[in-house]
Amino acid sequence: MAPAPSSSLATAGHGKTKSGRSSSSAVRPALLAIAVSVMVVLLMAVLFGARWTPSGGHGGGADTSWVSARARVVLNAVSSQQGADPVVKVAQPHDRLLGGLLSPDFNDTSCLSRYRASLYRRRSLHVLSSHLVSALRRYESLHRLCGPGTSAYERAVARLRSPSSSNTTSDAPSECRYLVWTPHAGLGNRMLSITSAFLYALLTGRVLLFHRSGDDMKDLFCEPFPGATWVLPEDFPIRGMERFGIRTRESLGNALGRGEGGRDPPPPWMYVHLRHDYTRPGASDRLFFCDDGQDALRRVGWVVLLSDNYFVPGLFLIPRYERELSRMFPRRDAVFHHLGRYLFHPSNTVWGMVMRYHGSYLAKAEERVGVQVRTFSWAPISTDELYGQIVSCAQGENILPRVRESSSGSDNATAIPGSRRQQQQRPARRKAVLVVSLHGEYYERIRDMYYEHGAVGGDAVSVFQPTHLGGQRSEERMHNQKALAEMMLLSFSDVALTSAASTFGYVSHGLAGLRPWVLMVPVRKKAPNPPCRLAATVEPCFHTPPHYDCQARTKGDNGKTVRHVRHCEDLKDGVQLVD
Repeated sequence: MAPAPSSSLATAGHGKTKSGRSSSSAVRPALLAIAVSVMVVLLMAVLFGARWTPSGGHGGGADTSWVSARARVVLNAVSSQQGADPVVKVAQPHDRLLGGLLSPDFNDTSCLSRYRASLYRRRSLHVLSSHLVSALRRYESLHRLCGPGTSAYERAVARLRSPSSSNTTSDAPSECRYLVWTPHAGLGNRMLSITSAFLYALLTGRVLLFHRSGDDMKDLFCEPFPGATWVLPEDFPIRGMERFGIRTRESLGNALGRGEGGRDPPPPWMYVHLRHDYTRPGASDRLFFCDDGQDALRRVGWVVLLSDNYFVPGLFLIPRYERELSRMFPRRDAVFHHLGRYLFHPSNTVWGMVMRYHGSYLAKAEERVGVQVRTFSWAPISTDELYGQIVSCAQGENILPRVRESSSGSDNATAIPGSRRQQQQRPARRKAVLVVSLHGEYYERIRDMYYEHGAVGGDAVSVFQPTHLGGQRSEERMHNQKALAEMMLLSFSDVALTSAASTFGYVSHGLAGLRPWVLMVPVRKKAPNPPCRLAATVEPCFHTPPHYDCQARTKGDNGKTVRHVRHCEDLKDGVQLVD
């Protein structure tokens, strides 16, 4: 069952007697509660040690530099219980815990990127809810209790192997329940779908486990949960999960189609199919986003999920999760930004790639511009046409400076080194342009444009591209490591220009917390007019929503179902979260 939202504690006020005088007896409980809270915080500081976090005292707020990292987590958790609405805040600059989003219970050297990646990004101004912080700390405790290697996990696997010998225990509220995520498609799709799976696990009280069917995802991410692993052990009894599909007998859609949604006792496991083909005619998998589907899954101990979608907006369509989601995310347009920064910390191997490239090419720039280029077979466009679209957008929206008409327009080459004339002609601004694409043509043309002509206004524009692999090879570990390194480098950008419908781009600008300029889909193989638009939200697009009306049990438009879910600008059939 989904964990009940934290109960609200009424704040003790100034009570009145019948004669209208203030009652001191009504104040005593409040003073006692405050005293106990202070004692708890001090005790936590002593017990857990003083690992100090930045004070943020220069920001105008109260100086809390005396609070240890672990004690601050306790304070944040307690604050979400005080009153009906969660506390929201913006993390202070250089706060290694991102306002409480990250747990302090990790060794720094085991994952260098965890507490350092944010130092290379623009400061996030997206508010963080104390209720989300509390939910993450509760989940971490659950994962430590139920994760691989624990007695609870061994009991759950034993029930899975021999369901007939324990057909009633799986409904016991104290038993652990699990969500097994299986990789599919490219790295961008995988990161978006696992984020969606984690949010579903938060909402339903399940433990998320990461199924690695090969070595393509090894040495890619650090463990996200302290004191436990999220990697599914190789001896897990359900085999061949990566080959599951819409016809798998144990799928939710097929079970509902057979009228077995309310089966008693429930099956030991079920499969949820949310790949791009889950909405095809005759399939019932879209009922996952309806009460029928959630009721069928509620008492199942193990749920296996395969998806290539960012289906978070679909969870906002399910009424039973509406209140909890609104408390976790008072602003709906930062779900991936928060959860992505919580989950995805590149391994030390990948972080080494990121730091070496950043230090060599990007660190000295005063402004970093990320340009991510992706083409799709369903939206054909020539290289010349797409290059023109990129330049038209970048220069038209002042992302990149225009170039001089003549290649001989610079006088810097003839100025005497160190002279006053040369000092006056020094570049107004150093811009580093990071181009990320499977192909090298766009990088080469942009680089040559500024090399041959120079920038109007005197800006020094340097253009770089880490790799141009020629094609996507998501089954190879090194390919995925390089892809993740490039996502991280793009997330350090001050301005982002991305291709429409690219999950790679969604991840990059989502981690950065930036609204990107989006290169719109070509029209009849030609660049559209305007060539790009500033995205309405940081949130990724759910490419294949169910488009189903659960009440009417017929087709519907999920872009018009609830207030915060609207159609995507870059893919008309998709939906995304807005605020």
